[in-house]
Amino acid sequence: MTTRAFRITIRGAFGELSAEQRAELLSNAAQHDVLHAAFTPEGHLSYDLAARPFFTFRFLEAGEADEDILKATARAEAAAQAWLAERGYRYKNLKSQAEDLSQAPLGKRQRRAAAQHADQS
Repeated sequence: MTTRAFRITIRGAFGELSAEQRAELLSNAAQHDVLHAAFTPEGHLSYDLAARPFFTFRFLEAGEADEDILKATARAEAAAQAWLAERGYRYKNLKSQAEDLSQAPLGKRQRRAAAQHADQS
């Protein structure tokens, strides 16, 4: 079987934050900036607390079968919840979305490259 890459996004909102928690998040905001967001195996957190209380975790997982995406999503959700719980951050409206990159439509450049490769064969 072929290994597939899964992109998993976990979104939510911070719950009632204490003044200390808010200050901690704001002091670390630069490393969690949306402009540096990436899908990583350990998960990347991004937020802009100064603008709104929402956050996004991005995870990159792998699997071989269709059902592996469900297990990967559950692991990502658990990792996000653990990260929040370890720091005592309350959260609400947690939602996850997973994408199997092997099923994603090709972009214009990818289609052109695939067509050129087929013409050369």
